[in-house]
Amino acid sequence: MTDVNTTPEHTTIPDVSALTLEEKASLTSGASFWYTKPIDRVGVPAIMVTDGPHGLRKQREGGDHLGIGDSVPATCFPPAVGLGSSWDVELVHRVGEALGAETSIERVAVLLGPGINIKRSPLCGRNFEYLSEDPVVSGVLGAAIVRGIQSQGVGTSLKHFAANNQEDDRMRSSSDIDPRPLREIYLRGFQRVVEDAQPWTVMCSYNRINGVYASEDPWLLTQVLRDEWGFDGLVVSDWGAVNERVPGLAAGMDLEMPSSNGATDAQIVAAVQDGSLDESVLDTAAGRVLDLVRKATDGGGAVAGPLDVDAHHALAREAAGRSMVLLKNEGGLLPLRTQQSVALIGAFVDKPRFQGAGSSMINPTRVDDLPLEIVAQAGEDFVFQAQGFSIAVAPDPAEVERLRADAVALAAKNDVAVLFLGLPARLESEGYDREDIDLPADQLALVDAVLEVNPNTVVVLSNGGVVALPFADRVPAILEGWLLGQAGGGAIADVLYGQVNPSGKLTETIPVRLEDTPAYLDFPGEFSHVRYGEGLFVGYRWYDARRTEVAFPFGHGLSYTTFSYADAAAVVDADGDVEVTVAVTNTGDRAGREVVQVYTSLPGGAVQRPVRELKAFASVALEPGETRAVTLTVRRKDLAYWDIRLDAWVVEGGEYVVDVAASSRDIRSTVPVTVDGDPIVLPLSRTSSIGEVMAHPVVGPMVQAAIAQMMGTMDGVADIMPEGVDASKMMESFPIGRAGMFAMGDSNGAINPEMIDGLIAMANAPQD
Repeated sequence: MTDVNTTPEHTTIPDVSALTLEEKASLTSGASFWYTKPIDRVGVPAIMVTDGPHGLRKQREGGDHLGIGDSVPATCFPPAVGLGSSWDVELVHRVGEALGAETSIERVAVLLGPGINIKRSPLCGRNFEYLSEDPVVSGVLGAAIVRGIQSQGVGTSLKHFAANNQEDDRMRSSSDIDPRPLREIYLRGFQRVVEDAQPWTVMCSYNRINGVYASEDPWLLTQVLRDEWGFDGLVVSDWGAVNERVPGLAAGMDLEMPSSNGATDAQIVAAVQDGSLDESVLDTAAGRVLDLVRKATDGGGAVAGPLDVDAHHALAREAAGRSMVLLKNEGGLLPLRTQQSVALIGAFVDKPRFQGAGSSMINPTRVDDLPLEIVAQAGEDFVFQAQGFSIAVAPDPAEVERLRADAVALAAKNDVAVLFLGLPARLESEGYDREDIDLPADQLALVDAVLEVNPNTVVVLSNGGVVALPFADRVPAILEGWLLGQAGGGAIADVLYGQVNPSGKLTETIPVRLEDTPAYLDFPGEFSHVRYGEGLFVGYRWYDARRTEVAFPFGHGLSYTTFSYADAAAVVDADGDVEVTVAVTNTGDRAGREVVQVYTSLPGGAVQRPVRELKAFASVALEPGETRAVTLTVRRKDLAYWDIRLDAWVVEGGEYVVDVAASSRDIRSTVPVTVDGDPIVLPLSRTSSIGEVMAHPVVGPMVQAAIAQMMGTMDGVADIMPEGVDASKMMESFPIGRAGMFAMGDSNGAINPEMIDGLIAMANAPQD
């Protein structure tokens, strides 16, 4: 098989017109698990795509899709659950560049990532691959990853498009979502990445959306993705996501992966020959495959190698250090001092969890040894270790008691106990969802036992999805470590001992109980349907609207220094964007980073809205005592809501409240700003309300006059109305088609059917 690895650098990829019908059809499915089909006759090479998104998982031909034994060594960077918590566009872009470089060195054309699906429920088994519960965070950081990777001459595959928010029944379950949350929550991040970064490919998901498979949905893949957002790349299926190939091709799903062994190619040829599929549709899809091959050959070898393993490991360590979130630090227990004796307790000390299970598993170039990294910071004479608990599926109860007793004895003899807790890999993985958000019972019992003998206890967490923290009010210091990639051990030591000042913040809310979560009653659905009953109120939008207690709110994260905010200012610029400026000061004694967040709301608006919604953010580095004016841009388009009457984005005019904050519940400065709204002219019909008709710019004045005349001729109406009741106000919601009844049978009434139809025709006529 000729592939891009052996093709001369300046191979000319032919136009689709040079191909036969059968050759064109062959391009629309893979040659194998990882390669597209070559066409040797005209010099079209095969190209290789492979899994990501936090590292390159290149397997030898014929290798197992989910195993990593055949994968080439690659840098395992922090998965999205960690990297997203940095909130740092520049850092994320640099990680993307490194991922792109490794992809290029291995002569892979497309890295399959990033994943930017919304964390609708903390139970989703694949949440470790996704960035946030918020579409602005997902969109901004997703675009940074794409730009970084593609700057190295290789492509990305934005996934999983769309509304893929659970693993349960993922191959067929229908995500049943109303138009507003679908647009404002589940598609908005994808739209931002497509419009801002133009990924080479978009990967359609397994699931159905409102009953239609994503792989054969023309509304999703053509109308929205291409016609509205301007996507000019290729749509590839998730592996095995194709339901019916010919309808999928017509819908805009260009490349089926993996190979169908020619079966679906033959279906496409037959459909063209019998006239059920226009050949121009096939030409379009095959042309997109050729365009992808052309991009790959043009960019092939942009980074020749060899891989600088040390430099990429150093970047992975930097990213891991910036991914951790300091949830709590009472009494300044952290950072640890080098002369303190420390008990390292937990099975994850020697067996770290640094990535999730499934198709994204990376064969790392190395893995940091956490105890050695701690010793390097603290000194060998000050570090002691106990396993504390077992991560076995069914540990022997006597063994559990022995491990706990040993750990408690060690904790009692040392200045500080550091408990490394988390979720065993078997509890969260691609392919199935979690059953709860609890840490294993023996770990919780260990926390209680250690606290009894040593109040100076630090908990460091390793988990791909949020966990309940019933000990949060008793443990003085908690460090959310997520999954940190291969350099996580060194990064944890850096943060614990203050070599790195933690600056991560939560991109998802940590709830008190699973029962408090927005999707609790609708997850994972039933009979292959899941109703998104919480609507717009996903994540912090839900908790804030219901004033629900949370363990730690969205956007929360502490530092070893402190920050103050001055009063913010907000102005609308010439493009209609809102420019928000605030001075932030590092009021502590060490350098640090603060993630400044901007939320907006519109009190009294025409549509239901969350209490506040994130619209912009920035990571700001400050030296001790330094003050910096930070300007953040809230794009006008991000203020828009999806108007279900117009099936379009609309910016509602009014006085918006702009909150500058350190988290969704830590508002530091509030400023109003007046935004002009978009003009709205609704098409009218007989079911339009009288209020809607009166608001119409063309016919409204005439109707208002007619209503006034009619009310004036309705003798006795005022006499039967209670004092103070406005009869005209009562009529505003009345359908205009039924307004004639108020004429009381008088054929000369002010409103009659002919007049109503004439007004509707006049209103809906094209306006100059």
